[in-house]
Amino acid sequence: MQFHRGRLIDHIHLRTTDLDAAKRFYRAVLGAIGRADAIHEDDTHFSADELWIDAADAAGPSRVHLAFQVPDRETVKRFHEAALAAGGRDNGGPGERPYHPGYYAAFAFDPDGNNIEAVHHGPSKRSAESVVFTAEMPG
Repeated sequence: MQFHRGRLIDHIHLRTTDLDAAKRFYRAVLGAIGRADAIHEDDTHFSADELWIDAADAAGPSRVHLAFQVPDRETVKRFHEAALAAGGRDNGGPGERPYHPGYYAAFAFDPDGNNIEAVHHGPSKRSAESVVFTAEMPG
């Protein structure tokens, strides 16, 4: 059985009502899953790899489900603990899910109510750690 992940989404843009609260939450969960190295932020935004967060406009905050891939079950547990400690609300503690054999995940709502997940897909071998783009200059 094969599951293809990481091929469909180019980036995720979240709109928040409280950028400081969002920064605290995402610093904590990205640190817990070992991706603090990807964080970039300033007064107007927070980003990490394909994730971009900035202030909501008149339409209000986003409402999405976002799942982070993690390497093992222990990282799923660390994610959930960090999410709750950083102001997230529980939406399903660490455990196996019926989506496919080996699917182990935890869920938390971020400060704006987005459903954030960490998932480990069980024992598997990746064909590549990441996709690398090298921009080519025209001409």
